[in-house]
Amino acid sequence: MADRTRPPKPEATSPSKIKRDKPKRRTAEPAGPASRIGLTRREALPERPNFLDSRRGVPSMAEAGEWLRARGIEDVECITPDLAGVARGKMMPAKKFTGNTSLALPSALFMHTISGEYPDETGEFRYSPNDGDLKLVPDLSTLSAVPWESDPTAQVICDLVDTAGEAVAYTPRNVLKRVVALYHERGWTPIVAPEIEFYLVSKNVDPDYPLTPPIGRSGRQISGGQAYSIGGVNEFDELIDDIYHFSDAQGLEIDTLIHEDGAAQLEINLRHGDPIELADQVFMFKRTIREAALKHDIYATFMAKPIQGQPGSALHIHQSVVDRKTGQNVFSEKDGSPSPLFFHFLGGMQRYVPAALVMMAPYVNSYRRLTHGMSAPTNNAWGYDNRTTAFRVPTSDASSRRVENRLPSSDTNPYLALAASLACGWLGLVNAVQPDQPTDRTVNEDGVISLPRGLLEAVAAFEAEDAFHEVFSREFVATYAGIKRGEHETFMQVISPWEREFLLLNV
Repeated sequence: MADRTRPPKPEATSPSKIKRDKPKRRTAEPAGPASRIGLTRREALPERPNFLDSRRGVPSMAEAGEWLRARGIEDVECITPDLAGVARGKMMPAKKFTGNTSLALPSALFMHTISGEYPDETGEFRYSPNDGDLKLVPDLSTLSAVPWESDPTAQVICDLVDTAGEAVAYTPRNVLKRVVALYHERGWTPIVAPEIEFYLVSKNVDPDYPLTPPIGRSGRQISGGQAYSIGGVNEFDELIDDIYHFSDAQGLEIDTLIHEDGAAQLEINLRHGDPIELADQVFMFKRTIREAALKHDIYATFMAKPIQGQPGSALHIHQSVVDRKTGQNVFSEKDGSPSPLFFHFLGGMQRYVPAALVMMAPYVNSYRRLTHGMSAPTNNAWGYDNRTTAFRVPTSDASSRRVENRLPSSDTNPYLALAASLACGWLGLVNAVQPDQPTDRTVNEDGVISLPRGLLEAVAAFEAEDAFHEVFSREFVATYAGIKRGEHETFMQVISPWEREFLLLNV
């Protein structure tokens, strides 16, 4: 399993100068770029640096300046995911971006709810007394074009540090980096491959009305039951072409795209690799897919359960761990059999994921997906190639042995979902947690739900797990739990259609 190739370094030699005197008499050389402009091979223009053709990432700020100028980039979006995974940041002229300009965001920006409200201080959740600035530090390996903008625009994902230059513990990208560092300290490298499900829906400007599937090229609304249907995908050919083109322009690689079981529900699979790079890609893919859909006058939604009676949307995560020295999959022994570490990882998933579920199912709507009989797991069971379990072990050879976490919903922040899933596996590895026996029966249709049943229950389990205060940081646990309690209070102020239908005249 290989990580993404880094942009090549520029040539070490300095470009040769073009001589201004009269060119010498040409010999019988093959016509080429140099001869066409009256230069000998020796006097040819310098080769174009490879990094200028990179679609994603450059080595340094100096190369970033050249990269931006070569594309005529006028503006740069400096973005970072908030706790909900929404892109926050600042836009600035390209010249200022490369001019060592300091960028900052207020700390409270990472302490508000999905509806933009600031919850009350509860538990250990506290606001900064001065709402001080957090500094944006661009990660130049993520620099890419913004292909849907009419003016030449670039984007770059940023990390956040405080005024002392220390990583801010409660910001999503730093949470994931902290978990990945735990693996590195043990001589391991985690490898992940996410699968993102989403729905295409007709535009809906009034939230009181239910969402409906869009009209496809056939002129009809696509129905459910279209899993793996090529015809279902072809209904939205032009939109999917735009997704591919936008993705290619940003250096984002789609492995496969399929139609899922829901009406106009699609799934994109990404190639395996480094967790931080893959979280960045999911973050960017969500923006890309929404923008492509808007171009075609429809919405793309990553809600966990957007349409009543239809399957929910998941963010399945395939996970393995390799030895940093040998590159070998630590889930397999030399003879190809499962290793003790493989079972410890599974044990950690079973033991800790229910307590971390709020990082993988972050909203009230998320728990509407985790109900029996709706193709989503409602348990913490594991099994070989069993899609009704929370943790599935796909059929593979020894080098590709992995664990698929099927619990996260597509509404989750990808950085936090990956951090939570990998942290639970890491706790199993270091504490030698043993899993129970695998199951080969259907375990998501018996009405039994062995997970937190709602948002507040999940928050309580999250705060009560002492191991998380060390793995994620006490600061993150307090902040995240406080925000989720605030979101639940906001939800409780809304009267639903169910209440009006069944309570209005009956109670």
